This record gives sequence, C-alpha cells and structure tokens, in this order.
Amino acid sequence: MKITINNQPLEVNAGTTILEACESADFNIPTLCYLKDVSNNASCGVCVVEVKGAKSLLRSCITKVSEGMEITTNSARVQDARKTNVELLLANHPDNCLICDRNLNCELQKLTYVFGISGRRFVRTRKQYLDKDESSLSLVRDPEKCILCGRCVAVCSEVQTVKAIDFTGRGIKSKISTFLDQGLGLVACTNCGQCALVCPTGAITEKSSISEVWKAIHNPEKVVLVQTAPAIRVGIGETMGMPSGSLVTGKMVAGLRRLGFSKVFDTNFAADLTIIEEGNELIKRIKTGGTLPMITSCSPGWIKFIEHFYPKSLSHLSTCKSPQQMFGAVAKTYYAEKTGIDPRNIVVVSIMPCTAKKYEAKRPEMDGAFEYWKDKLNLKENESFFDVDYVLTTRELSRMFKETGIDFAHLHEENFDSPLGESTGAAVIFGATGGVMEAALRTAYEVFTGKTLYSVDFKAVRGMEGIKEAEVDLDGTKIKVAVAHTLKNARIIMDEIEAGTSPYTFIEVMTCPGGCLGGGGQPIPTNAFIRQKRAESIYFEDANKGIRKSHENPEILTLYTDFLKEPLGEKSHQLLHTHYYSKNNTF
Repeated sequence: MKITINNQPLEVNAGTTILEACESADFNIPTLCYLKDVSNNASCGVCVVEVKGAKSLLRSCITKVSEGMEITTNSARVQDARKTNVELLLANHPDNCLICDRNLNCELQKLTYVFGISGRRFVRTRKQYLDKDESSLSLVRDPEKCILCGRCVAVCSEVQTVKAIDFTGRGIKSKISTFLDQGLGLVACTNCGQCALVCPTGAITEKSSISEVWKAIHNPEKVVLVQTAPAIRVGIGETMGMPSGSLVTGKMVAGLRRLGFSKVFDTNFAADLTIIEEGNELIKRIKTGGTLPMITSCSPGWIKFIEHFYPKSLSHLSTCKSPQQMFGAVAKTYYAEKTGIDPRNIVVVSIMPCTAKKYEAKRPEMDGAFEYWKDKLNLKENESFFDVDYVLTTRELSRMFKETGIDFAHLHEENFDSPLGESTGAAVIFGATGGVMEAALRTAYEVFTGKTLYSVDFKAVRGMEGIKEAEVDLDGTKIKVAVAHTLKNARIIMDEIEAGTSPYTFIEVMTCPGGCLGGGGQPIPTNAFIRQKRAESIYFEDANKGIRKSHENPEILTLYTDFLKEPLGEKSHQLLHTHYYSKNNTF
C-alpha cells in the first residue's frame, strides 16, 4: 500500500500497523503499553498519531494502514495529546524515582523527560496502595508504581499461559492483582519473572538478596562461594554499558573476585555433572522400560508449572536436580571435605538469569548437604541449612558491581577457581534453548553406543522456534526428541503426553523465551534481537572450548573417582536427585 508519513511517501504491506510503518521509515513513536510480541492493548494512548480525514487521533499500535493514508506523527495536536496522557499517568504515580529499582531504566521516567514534564498538572484519582505484595520468594509487586499497561498480564497469559495475574476492578478501582488478592506466593505463579522483565516501571521486581550477600561477604567466619550460570556471561556486560550479547566470562570472574567472594566457581561445572546423571538416567529408562518421554528438570519455573497444571505427569520428569542445586550440594559436601571447611560456615551464592531460582533454592527438597552431614556432625533440625543460600539475578549483580565502583569494561580476564570451575562447551550451551538437549545427546550417544561422536553440533535443536524436534540415531536405536521454550509451548507438549500421542523419548523444556538467556532476571530490555545476540555468544564459547562433551570434563571425572563413585549411585541419589510434588492445594 502507498501511504505518506510526515509528507514522505512510503510503500508497506497490507496488514502493517501505523506503528510498524513508522518504524520502518525511521520515525520512532513513543509507547508504553505496547511491547513487540507481547502486548498491544492500546491502553496508554502514548502512541497516538494524526491521520488525515480521521475524526480523532488514532492509536498507532493497533491501527492498520490503508491505501493513500496520510499520517502525521509530530503535529502540535499529537504532541499535546501524548504529553497529556503521560501527565495523567503521573497523577497516580509515586515520585520517589531516586530510590526506585528502575531509576534511570524506567520507560515512564524517560517519557516524562522527553516530553519536558516538570510538575503534576492533575490531581490523584486512584486509591493509594500502601502495601507491597511480598508473598513470593522470587518477586515483589508494588501496586503504587503500576500504570495498568497490561504488559505483565499479557506475558503471563499469552506467552506463559499461566494467568497468575489479571486486571481486576473497574474505572478508578482498576488494578492488576492475583486471584482474590492473595499475592503471587499464594497462587499458581511459576516465579518465571517475565512480568518483571516486561514491566515498564518498577511495579514488579525481583526480591533482592543483595544486603544478605554483602553481610555474608563481610563476615570473617564465612567462606562465601559464588557460582555463575552460563547465561550470565552473555548478559552482565549489557548492564555495564557493553553491547548486547557481549561475552565477558573472564571479566565477570575478575569482577566477582573484587567483590570479595572467597572462591569464584562456575555453574557450568554442575551442568556437566547434570548431563552425566541425566544422560545415564535416560539410557536406564530406555533400556529398562522406564517412564518415557523423560523431560529435563533444570528449569524451576517449568517444574512449578508441571506441579500446578500437570501433576499426574510428574513421573516423566528427570529426577535430577538443576545445576544450581547440584553445585550447592557438592560444594557443601565434596568441597567441604576436600578443604576441611565446616559446611555450616560455607555460604553458597548463585548468580542466575532466573527469578525462579530464588524459589527453587528455598524448596524443602533442596537440603541434600544437610542430610549428608546430619549424622556425621550430630546436627539438629534447627541447624538445618539449604544447599544454596542466596540467589542474585544478573540485574542484582550489576548493582553490586556499580556500588563497588568496578570499572567492568577494563577488567583483565581471569579464570574460575578449581576444583568446581572447570567446564565444557556442552555446559555453556545450557544457557540457550536446545542447549540441555544438545549437551545430553553428546554424552548419551557415546555412553549408549560406546562409540566416539565426532560431530557434536546437533543444530536441529538450536534456534528460536517455539518447538523443535529431531530424530537421533544411537547406532541403530532411533529416538525422537523435542525442545520447547515458554510455558505456552510446554503446554502443547504436555497435552500430547497426557493424551498418549507424544512420539518423543526425551524432551527439553525451558520456561523463558530463548531459554535462560531470556530469563526473568536478565537485563532490561530483553527482546528477540538481544536474545539472538546472547545465543550467538553462547555458541561461540562452546565452539572454542577445548573440551565439548560433559563426560570428558577432568574435574567431573575426579569428582566421581574420589567422591560420588558412579552415576546414579547411592551418593548421587542422595545429593543430586530429588522428587517433585503436586501443588494443586499448596504453593
């Protein structure tokens, strides 16, 4: 269709929105409620434009172009309307920006500056909400900062199909809330944090553990170990002013040492360990007629999803704990024995791209180290401790770096500590959707067949498609595998399983778009382009690793020789495996 934008002729495809057409012509239109691939409910009115012949201004995010349309994006009428709409939002919004988590990264704050708004023109119309919702172990909701844009509702409903939050009330009583206002921690929320990732203000944020971690670091009696997930190395650089997807593994290690952590280890070590256990579990199920398809259990948001919505299919889950939890259990047993440190004095801190990891760390099942030491140290129940003490998101780590004044971009690269810092390329790709599957296949093939796998790149399970599938030939035994990311796609997979029509033997599910690299604790913004850049960096590190198969990690081999003895053995089951439970009546 032929249209004009600000007197410039343009041709666009039928069905294109005015907003999309303007972006293609390099005219940026401000938005708040709109977010590409997530939400376009046209509630904020910030994206209005003037169209010749129209009786009123049109909302560009939902209005499709038509032949001969003449659009003006910056008329006096448009500018006045946009400014007024933002001022109306500010009337009910707190002005404590300096102490807000989203200060300097708030879309409402940015538009207030862009439109030159320097005061309140309208009186408050909405009831003041004094109480934050802190019922969740992962997230905090602050209704005072909510502008009713609906992004969180859209991502929870459309991308994740969880529907833990929604609009309630009418008119000036409208708000975003949970069922019966119970709080996120008391409803079927998976803690994925995608709501926090898309929120334009600070209405939903992660529950911070920064102060507790600083307290542990400054306690001379504590040995504070830190582990970093694979997706952190391709996310943390963005928060420190570097380009999207910057691979900063060595700088990240150096920065963590400067924060004062006793040892800097890598969750990738535990990812390799996960593959050994999970790969052997899969082979055992195939050979002994165990429950198939087997589904990965690395993603805690996915685990809580299946516990809530598909509890009768829990037997399909791998019994393996996630790499985060395996690391904590090994650190407080194997590492404690190896170094002679009292496990009660070890504090394990995880740096994760995931808000759901905060919930996972506090699950009662995650106390393998306590059970290991209970009789040996005559521990009492009140001395119980978790395998992982604190979880920080990528965003929280960046705040610690900035608080300490670390010049991150100019840090010299350093290596992880030993013996829990060695990892393979297979572990690195855990951070991308399809990565766990590919890593497992690299090991499962060689364990199952006894033959060497020379080409380790299973590219059929890579990419950002919602559901990917492949057929793998294990030396004559052919199996079908599937990879799904987002809970919407997980629901499709689970419906097939419960209908008895699933053709797969092994399935990977990741909660967030793109996998962990698109996790709810990652830098804001996170979008399709940024997720792709992060994925490219992850696969680059994998390709340049000296060892690319988990079962060839020398530190993992030593761990089995000196401590675990064998995969799926007695000690492995005690520390590295667990069971999950229906959450139909509990949260």
